[in-house]
Amino acid sequence: MTQSNSIDPRLSTDIAEATQWKLMWLKFRKHRLAMFGLCIVSFLYLIALCAEFFSPFDPSETSTADLFHPPQRIHFVDRAEDASWALRMYVYDQKLTRDPITLATTYVKNPDKKIYLKLFGKNEPYNLFGLIPMSRTLIAPATADEKFYLFGADRLGRDMFSRAMMGTRISMSIGLVGVTLSLCLGLLIGGLSGYFGGLVDAVSSRAIELILAMPTIPVWLGLSAALPATLDPLLRYFMITIILSLIGWTELARVVRGRFLALRQEDFVISAELDGAPTRRVIFRHMMPSLVSHIIASVTLAIPSMILAETSLSFLGLGLSPPTVSWGVLLKEAQNIHAIAQAPWLFIPGAFVALAVLSLNFLGDGLRDAADPYASEGS
Repeated sequence: MTQSNSIDPRLSTDIAEATQWKLMWLKFRKHRLAMFGLCIVSFLYLIALCAEFFSPFDPSETSTADLFHPPQRIHFVDRAEDASWALRMYVYDQKLTRDPITLATTYVKNPDKKIYLKLFGKNEPYNLFGLIPMSRTLIAPATADEKFYLFGADRLGRDMFSRAMMGTRISMSIGLVGVTLSLCLGLLIGGLSGYFGGLVDAVSSRAIELILAMPTIPVWLGLSAALPATLDPLLRYFMITIILSLIGWTELARVVRGRFLALRQEDFVISAELDGAPTRRVIFRHMMPSLVSHIIASVTLAIPSMILAETSLSFLGLGLSPPTVSWGVLLKEAQNIHAIAQAPWLFIPGAFVALAVLSLNFLGDGLRDAADPYASEGS
C-alpha cells in the first residue's frame, strides 16, 4: 500500500525555482530566535536613528532638585474620587523627604499629584536626523515644565531614559562602523592572500597570526590610553572605532582566505581566468558573490564584540567620555558603591547591552544557518 505525498506540489515547484536569497529567507524565518533577534535589532537601530524622537528630555539637562530620582511607573487607568475612570497615561509625583532620625533622603510618592503624559505630545524643538525640525516626541508631559523619570535620574538629576535612548545611537553605531572597517580590511587582506597565495599569503598569514597572538583587552587599553584626553568627543569616537577595527578584522580575513583558496580551484574561476578576465573582475564578479551569505553572518556576529569592547573601554574610563553618551559611559556612573546602593537603576544601560548582544547573536546564528539553505535540518 502506497502512502500519498502530503507536500503541496506548488510549494515544491516554488522551492525548486527559488533563488539563493529566497531559499535563505525561507530557512531563516523558521529560526524563531533569529526572527526575535531581527525584530529587537531593528527596533534598537530605529531608536538609534530617531533618538531625539524617543527622548522626552535633553539628555544633558541637569536638575539639582531631582538627584537620584527613582523610576516612576506609568499608569493607564485614571480613577477619580467619584469612582469614575478613564484611559489616560500618568505617573505619580514624588517628593524628596529626609528621615528625621537617619537624615537619609528618600523620595515618597505623592498620591495627590499626578503628572499626565501624552503620546506624540509637543516638547522642546529638535532636528530629526539633524535636518527635519520637529517638536513632538514619543512621550511628553501634558503640562509644560513638568518632568518624569521612567528610568530614574543620575547623580546630576539627568533623565536616564533620555540618556539611554541617546546612548543607543553611539553604542549601536560604533559596532556598525567598526565592523564596516573590519569588513573592508578582512575582505581586502584575506581575499588577496587566498587568491594570489605564495609570498602574499605568507606575509598576510603571519601578520594575522601576530595580531591574534596579542591579548585583545590589554592592546585595546594601551591604544586607548595613548589617545590625548583633550581630544574632541567626535574625533575620539572615530579613533575608538578605528582602534576596535584594527583588532577585529583578523577572524574575517582568515575565513575569506580559506574560502578563496578553495574557490580559486573551482571550474567557473578557472574558466574566467582562461577567458582573460582581469583579476578585479574574477574576485568581485565571480568569487565574492559566493561569500556574501557567509560575510553577512560573520558581520552580524562581530557587531556584539564591538559593542562589548566599546562598553568595556568606556566603563574603565579609556573609551568614550562625557559629554558623549553611550551605554559604556552610562555604566561608568555605576562604579561607585554608594551610587549603586542608592540608585540601582543606574544598571539599566547594562540591560540594553545584554539585550543587544543576545539579539545580535540570535540573528547571527540564524543567518549562519540560513547561509547554507541546502544543508539538512539536523538530527
